[in-house]
Amino acid sequence: MAYHPQHVAELSEGELLARIFPRLGAGKALLGPGDDAAMLAAPDGRTVISIDTLVQDQDFRLQWPGGYRTTGFDVGWKCAAQNLSDINAMGAVATSLVVSLTLPGDTRITWVEGLADGLSAALRALGAEQCTVAGGDLGRGQSLVVTAAVTGDLQGRAPVLRSGARPGDTLAVCGALGHAAAGLALLDSGADYAAMGGWERSLAASQSRPCPPLAAGPAAAGAGARAMMDISDGLVRDAGRLCAASGVRIDLDPEVLRREAALLAGAAENLGADPLQWVLAGGEDHGLLASFAAGQELPRGFRKIGSVLSGGEPGAGNVTVGCREPQAAGWDHFAG
Repeated sequence: MAYHPQHVAELSEGELLARIFPRLGAGKALLGPGDDAAMLAAPDGRTVISIDTLVQDQDFRLQWPGGYRTTGFDVGWKCAAQNLSDINAMGAVATSLVVSLTLPGDTRITWVEGLADGLSAALRALGAEQCTVAGGDLGRGQSLVVTAAVTGDLQGRAPVLRSGARPGDTLAVCGALGHAAAGLALLDSGADYAAMGGWERSLAASQSRPCPPLAAGPAAAGAGARAMMDISDGLVRDAGRLCAASGVRIDLDPEVLRREAALLAGAAENLGADPLQWVLAGGEDHGLLASFAAGQELPRGFRKIGSVLSGGEPGAGNVTVGCREPQAAGWDHFAG
């Protein structure tokens, strides 16, 4: 009877890589996986680069109370999405990913294969086919850790920074607000995943497989966005970071926020939660927050959510909702 290994500890590094590489596609790197380093073209003459990490039990769980199991596909997708979103927020187009995996020896081989499939599927589904997985690293450790660095091309445009917002600007968002937080609450609630309806599963997918609006970043840059950033840690927290970088204040429109929260009212009622808190403090939807000159037509997909004001104070949050301080914080990686 043929022997079929089940766990990564049963394979050599080369054998495991041989399972991964074919799932990533040929890509467009000048020199891709297989050498000590990859080599990429940089037609713009500048390279945008970012890095992000997913850690087991900190950024994802393998098992949720209601029976959902996080697959390697989920983690591969999420890894791609959050890294692509950072490049998108600069107004750039992603060109390559390099991925480092730390794997316990009892990790199932199929889980790792699924991760590679999730990376590739996200690149296709999110409209980043031009981005190639150019290489990476494998190591053994106590917990699953997935780290990816992504490069991007500005295509001749100036990068859109957090520091460009000016008093009088229109503040706009593109993408979902609070949906990933609602999905996290559903998965964490103990609700039976097998019994969830379509809309509940859609919210859960917003947490496990987010869909950043990748066409919107370059479009906003081309339309003259003054400042822009990825919303990864919550609208209020990330708006505060834009304020700090630009030396401004931001006032969010409470009526717009109520409309956003209404989209999540059903899930919130079932969980006894406040959907407005998901909108204000929930992260990981990986939408875009951007400022545009007053009166400028917003690019497709963007909607006004507030205004940029003068008088930003160093060290202060500088974000209000209808001129009142919001009771929301957002995600902090080092909070107790």
